[in-house]
Amino acid sequence: MTAISTRKRIWGWFFFDWASQPYNTLLITFIFAPYVKELMGDGSAAQSAWGFGIGAAGVVIALLAPVLGAMADLSGNRLRWIWAFSALYVIGAAGLWWAAPESFNLYLTLFLFAVGMIGMEFATIFTNSMLPDLGSREEIGRISGNGWAFGYLGGLVALVVMLGFFAESATTGKTFFGLSPALGLDPAAREGTRFVGPLTAIWYVVFMIPFFLWVRDPAPRKAPRGAVSAALRDVGRTIRSLPRTPSLFAYLGSSMFYRDALNGMYTFGGIYAAGVLGWTVVDTGIFGILAIIFGAIFAWVGGRADEYFGPKPVITTCILALTLVAIAIVFVSPTSVFGLPVPEGSALPDIAFYAVGAVIGAAGGVIQAASRTMMVRQANPDRMTEAFGLYALAGKATSFIAPLSIGAVTLISGSQQIGVTPLIALFLIGLILLRWVKPQGDYPA
Repeated sequence: MTAISTRKRIWGWFFFDWASQPYNTLLITFIFAPYVKELMGDGSAAQSAWGFGIGAAGVVIALLAPVLGAMADLSGNRLRWIWAFSALYVIGAAGLWWAAPESFNLYLTLFLFAVGMIGMEFATIFTNSMLPDLGSREEIGRISGNGWAFGYLGGLVALVVMLGFFAESATTGKTFFGLSPALGLDPAAREGTRFVGPLTAIWYVVFMIPFFLWVRDPAPRKAPRGAVSAALRDVGRTIRSLPRTPSLFAYLGSSMFYRDALNGMYTFGGIYAAGVLGWTVVDTGIFGILAIIFGAIFAWVGGRADEYFGPKPVITTCILALTLVAIAIVFVSPTSVFGLPVPEGSALPDIAFYAVGAVIGAAGGVIQAASRTMMVRQANPDRMTEAFGLYALAGKATSFIAPLSIGAVTLISGSQQIGVTPLIALFLIGLILLRWVKPQGDYPA
């Protein structure tokens, strides 16, 4: 154990971001979500179904995350939990292969997707709680940013592989590189696009090897008798004490809203582009490549800004940028861009949406990396895993607001564009609550 250097442990920790990012990149946003829209035909119906599926997974995560975090703090074995939830990730992702056009079962598809998403989110709680072990309070902002940038690069490579060799166009049956799907997969049965599930699972299994080889946890203790009830009591005590830690309380509230809005952008971005601009899976994938490139670059830059300025001003700047993006999205359509009419067939709406995607990628990568750094500063150092469980709870407690409000506004207005306007309000609420957050938290070093 002592032979593993700090540098190796940091790189091992980075590999979780690399391994897990394709679930977000390939499944939630850029490949599988637009494919579901193609199968369902109607953009609004697909947007609603996708929201309900992710919302259901969010409820499970919100209910269990703090308790599991407290149990891990009691037993001291986070790696065991990561192994268990990695299995759910792999099972859920691989099962999406069965979302075939001729036998598409929406409920089974959403169930498998939710299983994998639950596995990803819970594994993330325990890996995030390891961040303070990797460097000093001043260094963790840079480490977090570098990890997020590395994860984005992993998502980019996976997306290029998927677009270039597997995901076929519904009209031509060819991939972005003009090839038939690899491995002899049948384009007529959309096997190339459906391979996104198994590819995501295989990717995770392979690239988690460095994580499990190089990352170490303190020597595991045997969980005490009654660990579950003890964890529940600890969580209850922590929640009741939140008003006595006003900075942590304000940060959990702020992140609850701005992360919900950001997740709404990621969750509905692919379906939105497919429904409003008529993009194919391949078009959305190219959009994803651009967003990921900017995300990787700016996550690295943001990590250095975090180290120099601290996470609070970085988060504030990103919320402002994302709020402007949420406003801009409403004013991009095939017939007009920011209120100016465009001729039929103009490429300007697509170009404008690509620009929007670049900003989402840049600000989204920075704000997520800075957010986990901020959580480390706000948390009780002795209850770090439980704190990240509460962080996950905050991220999921209102996760139904974005999808349900988008669905309701879309239904009332009959417009996917107007339907995304609730995101603007969520970002602004998060920005207002951030005002009461102390840069060094309630537990200054």
